[in-house]
Amino acid sequence: MPRRPALIALDWGTSNLRASLLGAEGGVLETRSAASGVMALPGGDPGRFAAALMALAGDWIETHRCPLIASGMIGSRQGWREAPYVECPAGLAAVAARLVRVEHAAGTVLHIVPGLSCIGADGQDDVMRGEETQLFGAADQEEPSVTRVVAGRCFILPGTHSKWAWLGEGGSVCSFQTFMTGELYAVLRQHSILGRLMPPGGEGVPSRDAGAFAEGVRLGLAEHASATHLLFTVRTAGLAGRVAPEALPELLSGMLIGIEIGGATRAAAPPAVVLLGEPALCARYEAALDVAGIAHRRAAGDATTRGQWLVARAAGLVEEAGA
Repeated sequence: MPRRPALIALDWGTSNLRASLLGAEGGVLETRSAASGVMALPGGDPGRFAAALMALAGDWIETHRCPLIASGMIGSRQGWREAPYVECPAGLAAVAARLVRVEHAAGTVLHIVPGLSCIGADGQDDVMRGEETQLFGAADQEEPSVTRVVAGRCFILPGTHSKWAWLGEGGSVCSFQTFMTGELYAVLRQHSILGRLMPPGGEGVPSRDAGAFAEGVRLGLAEHASATHLLFTVRTAGLAGRVAPEALPELLSGMLIGIEIGGATRAAAPPAVVLLGEPALCARYEAALDVAGIAHRRAAGDATTRGQWLVARAAGLVEEAGA
């Protein structure tokens, strides 16, 4: 007997739109994607978002008539409709209570998940949008013994804007920090004097030179408080001939990730972290965490769709399994 669709889950980011048709217990029945991210639909016209959604998943909407939920930049000021941030600490119930409703075609309603905000130890505001859903899903997929015993679990979400998040009981997000590591790498590699001695091409992505990368991580960890001085030494290492041109991107990448880890752990290093993100980037962070002496493991796959299912269930959009 085929499983009956129960939810259409949309991971709607800056560049892409990914739609998942979920079954009665949150299992993925089918997925689709398109380059219809928020920045690909400029102008703030709600009709553009509605058209993009119908182009990708209109047949699902018309055939199954099940609830729709979306997370990511679709809820930003540049998105379909702004979903205000929920202040940390925040768990599933708090986020589910603040879903933003958008009336859609054929009488259906799209429910947009709000992001999270917090004020760090430095007194500065920080925000996330989309990662909260991933965190809820990843925390739910952890082994029950880990969830019960380990307090203050630390998750790292590598990316353009890397996030370090600390979770409490029940998978609530207590606090987090954002590091512009990926964006800084691209800017420095492509648009600064540091890139002048590096080989052209590569689209800002380093190759693999384990020695140069590890050296960069060690330097970043040791000198994260002097980051702007340290980064200039990427140029001088090339000028002095100490590091080959093709290894300079790895040195820079290692430095930036080392600076990130050093900054995130300056008060105290967590005994272990959970990595959540694209496999190749997680592998790079695993290598850096090994240099830093921090234990790590990867989160299970499909954390985003699992988190979307949990938020929908907490909001009463779908029923508990077996209910």
